[in-house]
Amino acid sequence: MSPVRDLVTFVSSAVRSPAVIGAVAPSGRALSDLLASVAPAEGQPVVVELGPGTGVVSAALRRRLPEGARHIAVEIDPGMVEHLRRTRPWLEVVEGDAADLQKLLADIGVDQVDAAISGLPWTLFPESAQRGIIDQVTKVLAPGAPFTTFAYSHVTRLPTQRRFRGVLESEFGEVRVTPTVWRNLPPALAYQCRNPR
Repeated sequence: MSPVRDLVTFVSSAVRSPAVIGAVAPSGRALSDLLASVAPAEGQPVVVELGPGTGVVSAALRRRLPEGARHIAVEIDPGMVEHLRRTRPWLEVVEGDAADLQKLLADIGVDQVDAAISGLPWTLFPESAQRGIIDQVTKVLAPGAPFTTFAYSHVTRLPTQRRFRGVLESEFGEVRVTPTVWRNLPPALAYQCRNPR
């Protein structure tokens, strides 16, 4: 898949849906690999990705996941859904809202996942929406399964980002903040969460 085509698709979707596409560019390889690193690399895990965008993190997950894994991507933007289905035929794309995650997964025969990875633009959502989606995530995580998402380093001190981190800390017993990935544009870090409360 061409990175240029990914970027063109990303920008066109961001212009069409600025309230849905919250990143300034697709995640770089180093950040994508960091996000994918929580996924099991053995067995036959089921992994769900929320807000896969153009599929850059999806590709990192594909490199990590073992043969026989089930990789489900939940995407709300129809343009991104079409792009993913065309360019990532190996990816199981579900069109829908992450706020309905439990039902979306149940509709395809999944009740638990072994990891959840998110590229959603959390700071664009009100706290009620953040809590609603995180609640859905905690309901589908298998015991001990991780949830990870990212934040741009330059916004971590802003009230909206601090509020989101507070949501994570209220919903998970363990929230690990990774070192900054300086090779991403802009630099970013990941939250790795386990043990829903």
